[in-house]
Amino acid sequence: MTYNFDEIIDRRGTNSLKFDFAKERGRPDNLLPLWVADMDFRAPKEVLDTLVKCAEHGIFGYTEPKEDYFAALHNWFTRGFGFEVRPEWVVPTPGAVFALAAAINALTEPGDGVLIQQPVYYPFFGCIEDNRRRIINNPLVYANGSYSIDFDDFETKLRRHKVKLFILCSPHNPVGRVWSAQELARLHEICLKHGCVVFSDEIHCDFTFPGNKHVMFGTENSIICTAPSKTFNLAGLQVANAFIANAEIRRKFAKAIDQTGYSQLNTMGLSACQAAYEHGRTWLDQLNAYLLQNLNFVRSFLENHLSPIKLVEPQGTYLAWLDCTQLGLAQPQLNELITHKARLWLDSGTMFGSEGTGFQRVNMACPRATLEQALMQLKEAVDAA
Repeated sequence: MTYNFDEIIDRRGTNSLKFDFAKERGRPDNLLPLWVADMDFRAPKEVLDTLVKCAEHGIFGYTEPKEDYFAALHNWFTRGFGFEVRPEWVVPTPGAVFALAAAINALTEPGDGVLIQQPVYYPFFGCIEDNRRRIINNPLVYANGSYSIDFDDFETKLRRHKVKLFILCSPHNPVGRVWSAQELARLHEICLKHGCVVFSDEIHCDFTFPGNKHVMFGTENSIICTAPSKTFNLAGLQVANAFIANAEIRRKFAKAIDQTGYSQLNTMGLSACQAAYEHGRTWLDQLNAYLLQNLNFVRSFLENHLSPIKLVEPQGTYLAWLDCTQLGLAQPQLNELITHKARLWLDSGTMFGSEGTGFQRVNMACPRATLEQALMQLKEAVDAA
């Protein structure tokens, strides 16, 4: 089956966070939104068929996964990443951020430091601070248009602050790095040496661009969080899976979930997750080819029409991280240009930490016509500035 990712699907009036909540979030109503990381594409037909079948059955009682669910996970991650997930490792959760909060409560105490690498997905900050922990920042190093890890600073802060939990974003949101096997092995070695557990957020793992391959994190001291939410555009169905090989870490994590009062997951979400991993490969392959074309379009447009704005070349995710520092605008003025001159709703770089000053994040998972319109609006605003 061939999928049409050029189709414009009207999402307004569906209570879409991306399209319907500008006013509630202090934005003008007439903005073109390319901010929150969901896609403007329908899920695979096999997933939609499964959801229709569930709806027609008409009973939405308490549901838990069985053998076929775990087999679907095992097959997907074995074939895609050479990573063999055992059923006993799997702890389903309603989402990656929920899982992160559970990990923080399971493995640290109030007042403890939790290490992150800014600029990074902003809910990490809230999870840490809302649970009365301290943010320990190992900033990524930006040089020559790409990002790397300062391993000396990483280990120094891990040791100095007696860090028990490190939150890894892999692939990294928003900068688009796909960490190499060597980088991940070094992080793993340092964390093992200092007794630090790693929460590895890998929900963008299915999106890598040519020349890059996602490597799953090591299993000895980690919680590896995956989800069909980004891959198949199922975020609203609230299902994710934590892979925890270490029995003691898994016990503590499961207890922290129990303490929230949460038990069975969304019935439709579990069914959709299984169907996606069983039948979604063709759809995903076509989607990744389309996203590569979108990336090529963004790169070419910036080079030919918006040269002061530089694309930080992404190795993965469907997010573009734009370096706007050559425009010479302070962050408030840059945000003003984006919102009120270009009439776009993007994610301002400072949402991801102070290291994001002068940057903007753009969601490329939309029809090409939408992306072209957004970049034209940005060009017109910059030209008029």
